[in-house]
Amino acid sequence: MNKDSTNGIKVAAPGDCISGKGATAAAGFSASGVSCGVRKSGVLDLAVLFSEVPCVVAGAFTQNAFRGAPLGVTEGAVEGGALRAVVVNSGNANAATGAAGVEDARRMQEVAADALGVAASTVAVASTGVIGERLPMSNIEDGIMDAAATLGNRDDGLAEAILTTDTRPKQVKKTVEVDGRTVTVGGTAKGSGMIHPNMGTMLAFLTTDAEVEKEYLQRTFSRAVERSFNRVTVDGDTSPSDMALLLANGVAGNGVLDENHPDRAAFAEAVEEVCRGLAKMIARDGEGATKLITVNVSGAGDEASASALAKSVVGSNLVKAAVFGEDANWGRALNALGYSGAEFDVSGASISFGEIEVFKNSEPVPHDPGKANAQLSGEEVVITVTLREGEAQATAWGCDLTYGYVEINGSYRT
Repeated sequence: MNKDSTNGIKVAAPGDCISGKGATAAAGFSASGVSCGVRKSGVLDLAVLFSEVPCVVAGAFTQNAFRGAPLGVTEGAVEGGALRAVVVNSGNANAATGAAGVEDARRMQEVAADALGVAASTVAVASTGVIGERLPMSNIEDGIMDAAATLGNRDDGLAEAILTTDTRPKQVKKTVEVDGRTVTVGGTAKGSGMIHPNMGTMLAFLTTDAEVEKEYLQRTFSRAVERSFNRVTVDGDTSPSDMALLLANGVAGNGVLDENHPDRAAFAEAVEEVCRGLAKMIARDGEGATKLITVNVSGAGDEASASALAKSVVGSNLVKAAVFGEDANWGRALNALGYSGAEFDVSGASISFGEIEVFKNSEPVPHDPGKANAQLSGEEVVITVTLREGEAQATAWGCDLTYGYVEINGSYRT
């Protein structure tokens, strides 16, 4: 598997949202990734993320009715509200494995707790990979102890160890001023296939060294997830393993962030920027993808309608295939708007591919088809939908549908 290096990322201006170090960018967090044989030999497949002090935590979990065994274990830890660590493996989802799978997830929690010297209730568990197979627990236990013993030696091991069909690690960080102190929000994610806007098929682990009130942290994270991970689609499939966590350890020394704090908006925007950056990386790295598709909807009556319209267009297999073929077939985008379920005045709908307007106020716009097609020739494609309903807007991200996607998923287990 080709894994693009995360080294050598250009340095952005202070406070900018940049790629590079992710979940270990915030002070007080460390990680390690190891190879324990769940996947092929030598490939990192298990990681531990650790905080020096207890964290308040917010979470978002899959909407699939068949939930992987780690989900219940982790939800219990999140409700406890004092997380210290996350242990995660790739190559095996520990999903559809019955009571034995739950026992395995709890065993991962217990082994990690013993190795780290913390309470089991403060350890979150996550798994991603093949559905319906038991975890090789001997390998897993050895891997956990190895990762715990090498924390900080290879922080970027977390980003690599959680990959499955991904072609590159996904990490983002953002800094912001809170009470005159520099606060960092960092995130590491995986996701490439089985991605749909119901918490993606993805794992995401975000951290911050800010001190944050738990209820406010959850509200902030839920809003950010809705505007980012829940607006990504690759193939319309939602995994049983989806999970996103945000851990806040408070070591930055700021005053407690809550609904009344003067810097709450800046912090919330930082969290959303990190989530949005990771979401776009997931869409860009869709299985077999050659193009990132961004759909912007503006002029909607409310954000929910704008979101539904954007997700409908970016999730259309016909739109995705047309983008792959560099065919600006605007009728496919129009069709996806129509079945989105959102209520809007079709007479006020306009569509553009890149800089070329092809449909305005429910009427075709004369244009050069070659120039319209050329708007789809690059690695990033933007489709813009404008309505005359109000001021609300939303953006969704996806990728083209290619021969490569079929090839990858036609032999995923073999």
